[in-house]
Amino acid sequence: MNTALNDRLFRKIQSRRSFFRETAGGIGTIALAQLLQQEGRAAEAGMVDPLAPRKPHFAPKAKNIIFMFMEGGPSQLDLFDPKPELAKWDGKPLPESLTKNLQLAFIKPTAAVLASRRQFRKHGQSGIEISDYLPHLGEVADNIAVVRTMHTEAFNHHPGQLMLFAGTLQVGRPSMGAWVQYGLGSESRNLPGFVVLSSGAGTSGGESNFSSGFLPSTYGGTMFRGSGDPILYLSNPQGVTRDVQRATLDALGDLNREHQEKTGDREIASRINSYEMAFKMQMAAPELLDFSKESNETLEMYGVDKEPTKPFATNCLLARRLVERGVRCVMMMHASWDDHTNIDKKLKKNCDITDQPAAALIKDLKQRGMLEDTLVVWGGEFGRTPMCEIRNPSEADNAGRDHHPLAFSMWMAGGGIKPGLTLGKTDDLCFHIDEDPVHIHDLQATLLHCLGLDHTKLTYNYMGRNFRLTDVAGNVVRKLLV
Repeated sequence: MNTALNDRLFRKIQSRRSFFRETAGGIGTIALAQLLQQEGRAAEAGMVDPLAPRKPHFAPKAKNIIFMFMEGGPSQLDLFDPKPELAKWDGKPLPESLTKNLQLAFIKPTAAVLASRRQFRKHGQSGIEISDYLPHLGEVADNIAVVRTMHTEAFNHHPGQLMLFAGTLQVGRPSMGAWVQYGLGSESRNLPGFVVLSSGAGTSGGESNFSSGFLPSTYGGTMFRGSGDPILYLSNPQGVTRDVQRATLDALGDLNREHQEKTGDREIASRINSYEMAFKMQMAAPELLDFSKESNETLEMYGVDKEPTKPFATNCLLARRLVERGVRCVMMMHASWDDHTNIDKKLKKNCDITDQPAAALIKDLKQRGMLEDTLVVWGGEFGRTPMCEIRNPSEADNAGRDHHPLAFSMWMAGGGIKPGLTLGKTDDLCFHIDEDPVHIHDLQATLLHCLGLDHTKLTYNYMGRNFRLTDVAGNVVRKLLV
């Protein structure tokens, strides 16, 4: 045997993985499993189901989260934060003291103010003020908390969506849903733990809003369709029986596990899990989409069988059915609220689509006893400016609003959130925050807290340092909690 061959064999024998696998009779595998388990990362080695339910850091108020993402930036001025003082400035520019060094996406800081044409009314015993464009939400006002003082650094859509869902302006980080799955796993054995539902025109951030980033791909969101097969190509080709498919998956699983033992590639465990999940979904998904057992009252409450509510209503009802079946995270993306023009007309269109179904979801969860442990969130990546944007001066009622990250509104309900609360105060023009600012990182920390996760401890080691959803910032907003 020549020297070069001896050399290669010696290096192979002395490699750490080869030693533990071939020489130490599996001691290395046991040691690795123990180390990963101590770090809460045993699933990465493929030794257990990566989506198996895991213990939270402390007792949670919520078991599941439904995030209704209103892509584009709904206007807080016209929906949740009435500013009668704007009428005094209508058609006039704001003072330079307010707009100095202001970064705006399209308009100039000298743009004229646009007072809201909406009528606001106090609702319920809590007296939460809600626009006339959201009459159905007003019916559940005592069940929700409105935060008027959200703020972020991003003033364009994709960066804003990355900040909202990944906690950073950088592409490639895990989304909030992926972090939650990584921390808690899923209680569903037949459906993905993180499901994404879409309606409207699509989002600027696209898959980055529900990506697994540098986490194992198992934790990323799975996009569902509202009709037909929930996922394309989920059904077997003609002539392929379930028994044949099962035998094929068993053979693939054996080959993948053998390859994983040799390489240690954690993505192989994700691949095995994906194949098995797809097999289980072929039975579970059709039943999920079958609304025939839902009462007529429920379907009418959501607005499933009429326009314009049907697409979003279908997703809201699906969201309830998903969390009922143990799915940990549901993300509904509805686009677009990016009303740079014709804001009164376009805002009404989106409110007409989403208001009834969103309120129905709260009512439905509550009457089923599910709201107390289901966290519901509604909001966009930023808000809109008090100044107007005119893109076509020759067109009547053309005025819209530009992006505004300095002060905007969101609402949430259930799962440990204090109902009937209006948190925070903005100035008379809804330009800056006066009291109780809530940064995007604070929101993330609070949502994780409701789910029993300490945002400072939910970390993942990547490229030599620990990362977390809230980066190096974020505080739990205690005023929002029951």
